[in-house]
Amino acid sequence: MFKSFSMDLAGRRLTVEIGRVAAQANGAAFMHYGDTVVLSTATASAKPREGIDFFPLSVEYEEKQYAVGKIPGGFNKREGKASENAILTSRVIDRPMRPLFPKDYRNDVTLDNIVMSVDPDCSPELTAMLGSAIATSISDIPFDGPCAMTQVGLIDGEFIINPTSDQKQVSDLALTVASTREKVIMIEAGANEVPEQKMIDAIFKAHEVNQELIKFIDTIVAECGKEKHSYESCAVPEELFAAIKEIVPPQEMEEAVFTDDKQTRENNIAAITERLEEAFAENEEWLPLLGDAIYQYEKKTVRKMILKDHKRPDGRAINQIRPLAAEIDILPRVHGSGMFTRGQTQILNACTLAPLSEAQKLDGMDVNETSKRYMHHYNFPSFSVGETKPSRGPGRREIGHGALAERALIPVLPSEEEFPYAIRTVSETMESNGSTSQASICASTLSLMAAGVPIKEMVAGISCGLVTGETDDDYIVLTDIQGLEDFFGDMDFKVGGTKNGITAIQMDIKIHGLTRPIIEEAIARTREARMYILDEIMKPVISEPRKQLSPYAPKIKQITIDPQKIGDVVGKQGKTINKIIEETGVKIDITDDGAVNVCGTDQAMIDKAIAIITSIVTDIEPGMVFTGKVVRIMNFGAFVELSPNKDGMIHISKLSDKRVGKVEDVVNIGDEVTVKVLEVDKMGRINLTMRPSDLAK
Repeated sequence: MFKSFSMDLAGRRLTVEIGRVAAQANGAAFMHYGDTVVLSTATASAKPREGIDFFPLSVEYEEKQYAVGKIPGGFNKREGKASENAILTSRVIDRPMRPLFPKDYRNDVTLDNIVMSVDPDCSPELTAMLGSAIATSISDIPFDGPCAMTQVGLIDGEFIINPTSDQKQVSDLALTVASTREKVIMIEAGANEVPEQKMIDAIFKAHEVNQELIKFIDTIVAECGKEKHSYESCAVPEELFAAIKEIVPPQEMEEAVFTDDKQTRENNIAAITERLEEAFAENEEWLPLLGDAIYQYEKKTVRKMILKDHKRPDGRAINQIRPLAAEIDILPRVHGSGMFTRGQTQILNACTLAPLSEAQKLDGMDVNETSKRYMHHYNFPSFSVGETKPSRGPGRREIGHGALAERALIPVLPSEEEFPYAIRTVSETMESNGSTSQASICASTLSLMAAGVPIKEMVAGISCGLVTGETDDDYIVLTDIQGLEDFFGDMDFKVGGTKNGITAIQMDIKIHGLTRPIIEEAIARTREARMYILDEIMKPVISEPRKQLSPYAPKIKQITIDPQKIGDVVGKQGKTINKIIEETGVKIDITDDGAVNVCGTDQAMIDKAIAIITSIVTDIEPGMVFTGKVVRIMNFGAFVELSPNKDGMIHISKLSDKRVGKVEDVVNIGDEVTVKVLEVDKMGRINLTMRPSDLAK
């Protein structure tokens, strides 16, 4: 049965149609926000997938180019692999919703979002987030929702709910918050050094709006919701836990996991696993569950020790950071390099500078974002965690970590006018034991400064964790979580920022939400740790950006010309500009507003190219002196090239103060001569002289 539901959301109409399309999905919501249309579906398999110990959830966000009136480029003319924006949006939908499914659910679930029409002022990403929550809530798939998402901007100190496309361009904050009825379950933010308290206020402003959305979703569920289906639980039997504890007592498990060396811990657990596999070799019912049971036993041990005894696996205090180290100039030939080490987490970052023409072109749905000049890429090779597997390019996690570090650094980068370069930083994970994305922020800052990029402030990143008990008041926040505390804990709260404020947040949780006191404590802890990293670790290594670029970096000089004369510089079919490039070996980029960037490694050739361009766009006037090449000889005189598209003529009588019988007696083709402009006639013809007496005047 087709039903439609509507509400006003930030001054625009949100309409949800149920039963109009996709009737065979477990749940489907045809979402309309302004003129943005997204189809969100939730589908589950009938039976659990065998042989897995995790919940197999897939979230897709499909950008259809017809939604913005485009035909996809390339030979195929079909949408190809997901864009970076699509991957990041999928992750933002996945992170808050995954914890709301039953932990022992093993049926495959796919949340699919197809963007079918885009109104630039009504975010398709937000529409898809809400659509996924609604489709899952009304479906028969077990789900402890509903949840809702809101975006918040900050303009002139005022919060803007679900900002329009134009408002996003001037906003100091791009915040997305997801909530359940009681708590915040996901935070994603990019910010222009927003103070901590302002960020907290923005988070809970979004939480308030989410409560209105949840009430709206409740009305939809009440009328259209299906009864949740039963499922085959994959929980580990308590009898198996009891049998394991008989063989491996809790004290032995504590001794196995509580060490500051990751490899030692893994070896200890491997030895315990081998013993238990031998003990249960004849038990066909329990043996397949043994891996998950050991994981749960290890998890309960770590959580109990942290929460009750305030004892961390590596012996640190609750607010203590692992040993830190910072270095620069690790790689001699790159334009800039920096390495940041935090315990057994180590990132080596390389910075590369290039002309603006090498900025990344974006073929997405955002009309305001067609390219980006700063690119941060993050790589996570298997050796960094002591494993072996072939490299198949970046996955969603790597893309997400790179985007987070990129978002943290964008607010401090110089403008194109101040620093006309495209910038790429690449974070190579040398070793990983938690929080590599935040180490990437620190390493990238070091690398940028070493390369001479005049960033406005230094940026550092740190992550906090959480272990909770039975009540909202029973919890402990951990500063600088390592891998084990991330795996077995309830939260990974990543914050990047400067001494002035926050530039990026990404919060992942595994429980049903965070209270305001937890969020406030986590943000306070990350600020305290960030100040220590900036002042005590990074500044002693490099306190400000270098004044000079690396000798291996390209040099760029920028001039501005009259936009109407761009055609003169380019020439017919590009002949003029290509001739300059061939002659000087530089790279030339010209923007529509007349900004000319000349890039090269030889300063003399850069200066020569600029001199040629300047001569092309400069109006010739009497009295000007040029050095040019003789390009043609006639009986009555010689023609001299003043610039690639301007020639002047020296009459035979103006070649010398003495009488000249033949032009070739004074000049020949190819000679470089110094001439002075005598006249530019009504036809635009340029008359020159090279008589010493005229040049001396």
